[in-house]
Amino acid sequence: MTDYRIIPSIEQLRLRDGVRALEEDFGRAAIVDALREAAAGLRAALAAGSAAGPALPLDVESAAAFLEDRARQVLKGSTKTSLRPVINATGVVIHTNLGRSPVAAAAIRRIGEVAASYSNLEYDIAAGGRGHRDAHAEALLRRLLGVEAAVVVNNNAAAVLLSLAALAAGRDVVVSRGELVEIGGGFRVPEVMAQSGARLREVGTTNRTRVDDYRRAIGPDTALLLRVHRSNFRIEGFTEQPSLEELSALGRETGVPVMEDIGSGYLGLPGEAEDAELDARLAGEPRVQASVSAGIDLVSFSADKLLGGPQAGIIAGRGELVARIRRHPLMRAVRVDKLTYAALEATLAEYVSGRASRTVPVLEMILTTQASLDARCEQVRRSLGDQTPLTVAVEDGRSAIGGGTTPGVELASRVLALSHPRHGADWLDAWLRHAEPPVIGRIERDRLLLDLRTVRPSDDRQLAAVLATIPG
Repeated sequence: MTDYRIIPSIEQLRLRDGVRALEEDFGRAAIVDALREAAAGLRAALAAGSAAGPALPLDVESAAAFLEDRARQVLKGSTKTSLRPVINATGVVIHTNLGRSPVAAAAIRRIGEVAASYSNLEYDIAAGGRGHRDAHAEALLRRLLGVEAAVVVNNNAAAVLLSLAALAAGRDVVVSRGELVEIGGGFRVPEVMAQSGARLREVGTTNRTRVDDYRRAIGPDTALLLRVHRSNFRIEGFTEQPSLEELSALGRETGVPVMEDIGSGYLGLPGEAEDAELDARLAGEPRVQASVSAGIDLVSFSADKLLGGPQAGIIAGRGELVARIRRHPLMRAVRVDKLTYAALEATLAEYVSGRASRTVPVLEMILTTQASLDARCEQVRRSLGDQTPLTVAVEDGRSAIGGGTTPGVELASRVLALSHPRHGADWLDAWLRHAEPPVIGRIERDRLLLDLRTVRPSDDRQLAAVLATIPG
């Protein structure tokens, strides 16, 4: 006959030193619930004649210890955070599934400073009264881009939606058929336009659109000419597209504003020695400043792609247009918080200071040389020594920019190629994904490849330590 009397009462359990410590960390209500859940589980196990552990408690003390341990597991499991750092060894620099761009150390410090205190988010210190949050980051953006005004929202999709709603609701927006794109997550330009209340007016063909196609489409109801950068695919062969200068000239001639959704947010490295090298590696990715210089009235782009900052969408251009966008009711729904402003301003300051090539992680990774990657790979391989069961080779590889940018562009890299004597690449991949921290690589020809271009050099030792624990 099952003796349930070995199960202590909740109040008896709460007198144990270990349970008291748990109660200090998690609170009375949480510990009581966890103990009740553990006790119910033990009753079920006793009734079935088995427990979930290596042995069934036989007396009050062992039952109490059993319940304390189960309650500890329940509480730690219930408070474990799901968002965690990983080591990105895929070789994809802007990896959307892995959080896109890691931010600069200066941005992390600035987030800590602003988060730990009150701030002037919506307070005008000089006037001693209410201010406006949308003024933050504007001065830096104006300086970097040469625009009259700028505003920040929570991502580039929101930037496009808000701009169209504010400037073109109920009116026509002229777009080339070759630019009615879909990017990741099902973001389709025609659907965003429909949500904004603007009417789509398609011109040209998939592969060829001329400035006269736009001209013929302009009428009394035309609110905007929209150019969309084909950031995640290319059209090659028999193609034609009007230049930015031609579109901006048409806009001035007809009095219709011209907007460009640039997407990737590439600013280059003006004034830095690495500027030309970065341009070469990105193989013609358009700069935001080039669109502004060409006379485009309004540009929108992401902050967490090639700019290398936090998730945000930036709208910049003519002051009158930005002012209309700021006043639109949707602005409140898509505005960003103080932590985003803190990280964005700190990132932009790195560009202004001429340090971005060395301090913004995405730019560092793109500019990293094969020689540097080779040396780091060899160091990790040597650190494993003869004790590892793995076969580790250092080989040529290819990295990608990612993030829906620079379609077809790859960077020559050096990678660690791993194979196991008893298990395949799928097993290795799963084992490393469940390590602490998780390591994410890619599989090619039944080997797991780890591309150190996307691993911060400060993480090399941690990566080697994880690899050293792989069992034989």
